[in-house]
Amino acid sequence: MVEKASKKATFVDRCEKERGVKLRKMQNANKNAVALQNTHVKLLAFDLLSLTQSPSHSPDAATSFSRRGIPLSCVEIVGTVTLRHLKPQSLLRFAVDDGTGCVPCVLWLNDAASPSVARRRRHELAARFVEVVKIGAVTRVRGRLSRYKGDVQVRVSDVVAERDPNAEIFHWLDCVSLARNCYNLLPPPSSFRG
Repeated sequence: MVEKASKKATFVDRCEKERGVKLRKMQNANKNAVALQNTHVKLLAFDLLSLTQSPSHSPDAATSFSRRGIPLSCVEIVGTVTLRHLKPQSLLRFAVDDGTGCVPCVLWLNDAASPSVARRRRHELAARFVEVVKIGAVTRVRGRLSRYKGDVQVRVSDVVAERDPNAEIFHWLDCVSLARNCYNLLPPPSSFRG
């Protein structure tokens, strides 16, 4: 009888120890999930276009998006420019097609007269980006997620023309690898109550 009690006690101790390890792993994973909030997450268009919008409590609050419960704010996409519409001194609208869908992007150009040095500098960069965005060009686009007329779009912060003909394929491979080994493994932040 004493032997059964000691076996039961060691089993309970082992379970508690394993539960503690799992809890620590969940805490670390939760920190990683939150860490994706301001990181440029590599996504394919079908994944980006299927993000869920988190409800905003005030009209002034920034729109937030999530993938599988994990909050995201910045993305990186690679694809071919399939649409380009320039409104001089205002904005450049374009779409990037990576083979899984078309992602609408917007590049704001109206900071030229701003008293802020940072905004004027951003305008100078945006003017250079306009030259990069040409129909048929393979580009790498980074930016913040936003919503316009109910649809998700990327507010562009950086555009690079890709010279490597394999850039799109490498981006696909990166996206699949990151989804399998990182993004899909993270539990949503709400699953941890610490």
